[in-house]
Amino acid sequence: MENKIIRVAQGKQSTLSQLYINGIFQCYLLEDKIREVKIASQTAIPTGVFELKLNTWGAKNADYKRAFGNLHQGMIEISGLPNFSFVYIHVGNTIKDTAGCPLCGFGFQFAEGDFQVTQSIAAYKMIYPKLVALAKDPSNKFTIENNFQF
Repeated sequence: MENKIIRVAQGKQSTLSQLYINGIFQCYLLEDKIREVKIASQTAIPTGVFELKLNTWGAKNADYKRAFGNLHQGMIEISGLPNFSFVYIHVGNTIKDTAGCPLCGFGFQFAEGDFQVTQSIAAYKMIYPKLVALAKDPSNKFTIENNFQF
């Protein structure tokens, strides 16, 4: 099964990606800029093959439980990233919302040299159950790759 984040474009401080689950496009993702040297909360996660896990503790988890009720079973964490921790796929629209995490959206915009994603909450509600199912599979693998097209 092809579970991937494929980066397709870069802005001044942003990176636009596409999320695929089982080889099928799901939504766009927004990350910070790709950097050679990591700057905390301002750098895209590295390429490679990683795992998804459910993180069921912490303040963000409690916030999402309040916001999404019974849908929420834990934060979707990308695990095994070198020099990164607590990287979640979550809601937000601009790089100000990322803190180094991918944000989901059904659409995107390009303004003043950077990307934004739109309809983030709707996209999250659609992809979340699929990501939970993957995270619960102990053999899940998730690939992050660059394929800049525009």
